[in-house]
Amino acid sequence: KGFYILHHAILSSLSSLSAYCGGSSIGDVHGFVPHISSSKVILPSTRTSAFVVNEKLSSIPRALSLPKILASNTRATRLFSAVAAIDNDKYTVQILMSDTGGGHRASANALRDAFDTLYPNQFECDIVDIYTEYGPFWPYDDYVRCYKIMAEYSFLWEAFYNFGTTPFGLWLNELLLETFCFDSFKDCMTRNTQFTDQTKGKRADMVISVHPLCQDLPLKILNYIDSEGESREGGRTTPFATVVTDLGGAHPTWFNPGVDKCFVPSDVLYQCACDRELTSNQLVLHGLPIRRGFWADDSLSASSMTDDAKYENDDMNNKIKTSQREALRSKLGLDLSSPAVLVVGGGDGMGGIVETAKCLGAKLAGGDDNDYQMVVVCGNNKVAQEELSKMNWSSGEVGDGIDIAGGRRKGINVVVNGFVDNMDEWMRSCDVIVTKAGPGTIAEASICGLPCMLSSFLPGQETGNIPYVENAAFGKYSGDPKIISETVFNWLQNPEMLSNMKDAALKVSRPTATLDIARDLAEMAFTAKKHNQK
Repeated sequence: KGFYILHHAILSSLSSLSAYCGGSSIGDVHGFVPHISSSKVILPSTRTSAFVVNEKLSSIPRALSLPKILASNTRATRLFSAVAAIDNDKYTVQILMSDTGGGHRASANALRDAFDTLYPNQFECDIVDIYTEYGPFWPYDDYVRCYKIMAEYSFLWEAFYNFGTTPFGLWLNELLLETFCFDSFKDCMTRNTQFTDQTKGKRADMVISVHPLCQDLPLKILNYIDSEGESREGGRTTPFATVVTDLGGAHPTWFNPGVDKCFVPSDVLYQCACDRELTSNQLVLHGLPIRRGFWADDSLSASSMTDDAKYENDDMNNKIKTSQREALRSKLGLDLSSPAVLVVGGGDGMGGIVETAKCLGAKLAGGDDNDYQMVVVCGNNKVAQEELSKMNWSSGEVGDGIDIAGGRRKGINVVVNGFVDNMDEWMRSCDVIVTKAGPGTIAEASICGLPCMLSSFLPGQETGNIPYVENAAFGKYSGDPKIISETVFNWLQNPEMLSNMKDAALKVSRPTATLDIARDLAEMAFTAKKHNQK
């Protein structure tokens, strides 16, 4: 089916282009990437225009997306690669970030993977932690360590964050960055790429920011470079885009009216950007860029479906999902039928994961006569992983005076992991997730239809993630491990409630966001190069 759709769309588009361009060469066709929705095939036919093939895809599963088409049909893959290769130009993209938290690099890697998927061998990404690698001195070159310290003592981070949102804080940060970091950051943004012979010896064709402190100064540097030193306030010709990686709240420095495009993941942040004087022409709402494993979910976002189509073929889809879930559980060594809870602390292992896991394990082990499973992913928190791995979960006490009710000593299977690279599989195998209120984990959980019990948050940018989840009705927040345990246990006792929360999570999910963002970014690069060649 995927090959048929792609073949039909390509023939239609080439015919239309031939008429539109007066028989121009096929070499004028760029960025040829199909986007499939539940009712249309949308094909960007040129760098600056697109047309729609209005063909109802009633026989195509809602889950069908470009990566699935290409992965499931070798001929489609070869055909797609051939069409994408028509543009022989190589494009270099510099993605600016800092490793203050795991989400920024994860988003950068996701965009790189999306470019590779949509435009094989056409885009090269230079992902750089501009502060660590090019900060001139402390604290700029030590932001990552400083962030970890303040995140551990959250009152420090809250004070620092709130000061930075004030008019004086914004002005001071802008002044200090330009005064001390302009020259060193300019070295970063003018550095030559070394990916291939074609891109060797030139700076990036486009710059993307996935960090709140990578807007203002990089824009001034590009103005200076493109105007050949004439101005820091204007003259930029290099495309610049911001991809916001927060979800329910964001620092004001994310939103700079000087960008070409600003990609936001939620309605809340769309309004935040408008409040910072970005226009509707600059703003694009696709969702949060997430890891490749979450692109090919078995359902499209419910918000993108009509009411009539929303529950079409649900019985078939549920059977497929059940089969896939059983296969995943078997692969991961989990019981096929027992309810499972996933406890995560983020890539940095923050969020009081040890106490939460202890209380939840005790509750699940002694709450009733059913069997349960708990998977704990500690991330890079090796101390937590070691402590939880040593525990005897089948004993009458799990530590710190937490007793298993009724002396029951069986009924819970506990798996303790460190950092994992298959989080999509663990999420799709479980029934509930207990997590720090990180934006990436919440977005990924919603794609998997996973109810979220939020256990902690970083004051500031993560504060808004709590009402984002609660208002969407697919989760709750508590910082008390006992309340967390009681809440999750009650969810597991109520299958109807869990089902409603799952539907609510899917309703706000945006599984195509990463590919949609990459597609729009590529169009920006194509258009800019075409304009600069005139």
